[in-house]
Amino acid sequence: MHPNPAFRQEPTERHIAFARQRGFGTLCMNGEAAPMLAHIPFRLNDEGTEAEMHLVRSNPIARAVTAPTPAVIAVMGPDGYISPDWYGDPAQVPTWNYVAVHLRGVLHPGDPDDMRPHLDRVSAQFEARLAPKPPWTTGKMPEEVLERMMRQILPFRLEVQEVQGTWKLNQNKTDSARAGAAAQVKTSPIGQELAALSALMTGIGGK
Repeated sequence: MHPNPAFRQEPTERHIAFARQRGFGTLCMNGEAAPMLAHIPFRLNDEGTEAEMHLVRSNPIARAVTAPTPAVIAVMGPDGYISPDWYGDPAQVPTWNYVAVHLRGVLHPGDPDDMRPHLDRVSAQFEARLAPKPPWTTGKMPEEVLERMMRQILPFRLEVQEVQGTWKLNQNKTDSARAGAAAQVKTSPIGQELAALSALMTGIGGK
């Protein structure tokens, strides 16, 4: 997380809502030889205290986690390069604006017998956003195919003990400098979800 407190003023509830809405992140933990990472969809409960996910059995994390293990899920949001020319002030330097939330805690192996309800819970949070399309459920799959696929994956649960967030949106700049950068980043070719990033920067207002 960025050390500047100006970028860490958002409430925990906003971090949790952001992570739940994204539902995708990088699971990280210490390995014997080096850090291990896996890119995963996940389902975060309403309280932000538990995230459930699954990994293919051959994933190094799945093989390593046979008991509760410290881990973190890093969730990224919009991000983009900010040119100092956009501020209207020559005494500036380049930077990168972004939103990121870290869910820190303990990763627990799940119960393989819970795999089918788990798959329905995780998919339901995404399928609901595709309405009016009828939601996909595991019940739409041939039973033998579903059983074969479920044997290839394992469920896990992150017990979330700490939620951290960085919303780096030029809060340390003047309103006019931030507005100039927000207007330009919207059409920049460097970054991800730049219209959303611009809107977040604009929404800072006079804070």
